Amino acid sequence: VIHWYKQKEGEAPERLLFFSGGKVTVESGFQANRYMAERISDQKRCVLTIKDVIPDDAATYYCAYWDHHLIGYYNKVFGSGTKLVVSDKGSSPPANSEILQKKHENQIMYICLIEKFYPEVIRVAWTDDEKEVTDNVVKGDTWKSTKEDEYSIASWLTVSAENKDKKYYCKYEHEAEEASLPTQGIFTLDRTKTAPQEEDCRTVFNRGNFMYQLMHRTAYLVYIILLLKSCMYYLIILFFIYR
Repeated sequence: VIHWYKQKEGEAPERLLFFSGGKVTVESGFQANRYMAERISDQKRCVLTIKDVIPDDAATYYCAYWDHHLIGYYNKVFGSGTKLVVSDKGSSPPANSEILQKKHENQIMYICLIEKFYPEVIRVAWTDDEKEVTDNVVKGDTWKSTKEDEYSIASWLTVSAENKDKKYYCKYEHEAEEASLPTQGIFTLDRTKTAPQEEDCRTVFNRGNFMYQLMHRTAYLVYIILLLKSCMYYLIILFFIYR
């Protein structure tokens, strides 16, 4: 049985329909003739189709199913979700994309900056010549540019300085464009130098924006580590007290 959920921004998810035995059952409150679900067994896919899309359809849609565990209970597993944006404005690819580099002691940070695209839904991943890289990767949230309906995003990868000659790629998938940026011939961040004159204040601000996000995330991780350390000391003290 495959379930489909609809979640509007800021609201709880609600079940839209479920698909069982080749039959679709639409929940009350939804127009049954607008929704169709189809299961493609050989590809392990279930496709949801919405007819005559209206602005109220803008939401994130999740598929889900009940997974049976050996010890006798069920757990509902959800997909990662598909965001539907309903707008009169057509999609536009990123106006600019580049990889920046910052060296710090024995590490190198590659920062992938993707600017001015619409809609805001985009997938960003780091790869090497063989596979996707997931370790030491941080993906920032999209932010809105000063111009209406333009979004930007940054993602950064930290590697050991020993891998300075290894090539990595920042790959992004947007409905208007897909591209892969290599970590060669990139711009190096140097705080001792002033920004090039051709860069306007907006570009400098955007770069500062994701650096601020990085600092915020780092501070959060340090806080968690200190909190765990304090809890450990607390348990040790309790052990000796009760002993």
